[in-house]
Amino acid sequence: MTEKPNFVLVPDDAPPPVVAESSQTTPTRSGGLLARLRGLASNAVAVAASGGAALAAALGHAEPPMLAAPPRRPRLVLAVDATASREPAWNAARRVTDALVETMPGGLDVALAVHGGSRVHTFTEFTDDANTLRDRAASVECVAGATRLLPILATAIKHPGIRVVVYIGDVFEEDLAAGRALADAIAVRRTRLIVLHDTADPAARRDTETFYDLAKRTGGCVVPFDAHAPDRLRDLLSAVAVYAVGGEALLRQARGNTPGAVALLAHLSKDRG
Repeated sequence: MTEKPNFVLVPDDAPPPVVAESSQTTPTRSGGLLARLRGLASNAVAVAASGGAALAAALGHAEPPMLAAPPRRPRLVLAVDATASREPAWNAARRVTDALVETMPGGLDVALAVHGGSRVHTFTEFTDDANTLRDRAASVECVAGATRLLPILATAIKHPGIRVVVYIGDVFEEDLAAGRALADAIAVRRTRLIVLHDTADPAARRDTETFYDLAKRTGGCVVPFDAHAPDRLRDLLSAVAVYAVGGEALLRQARGNTPGAVALLAHLSKDRG
């Protein structure tokens, strides 16, 4: 049986963003990905202002299809770093993907975004079907490459109705100025960035402040991620789903029957201080 495609892929050789004639760079076969990355870093603010479309086109990232009408339900993006070093954490995240669509008050549509091999290779349609998300997650393998959080944030600017972007990762290897511009841009759309930061590798701790900076700009937070505590991760993701549906007011109401709600509220309050 042929699997139905659930994401749109932009070709790798798409032209770079055109921001100003004086700064435009024409790609060549010899320049490759590195040349395009340099051009993107220098034009970070302009990319954020344009909705990030040029960023996705330049690097060939997957994106969900655009809807002709506004979405009927709140949306959440579950984004995961699936580079080579992330195999244990990805296995833990994959086991609890369906937690996001269990017992969701009012309903929530979720998209799974995964980067590896220096690109966002998977970005599913938004759905409330746990089986669809579970199947897509099960088919993803970790591939070596640099992190690609920024194209995911750029996609969150273009697609309406996204309340939360949850990112599970350890390091940040992209342009910080571009990241700040994109974080500010999604904040305008009332989209929160919540980072589940895996610091099992001590080298990842150097990026803690960077993730705090980006998340705080959006009104989100950074929460420690422990791949060896899947029950805690499941509880936390369930709380994030409640937060995406109804914000802090609904999250506070759910404290009695959502174990992760108290922890998430504490982190949201801390990171805004």
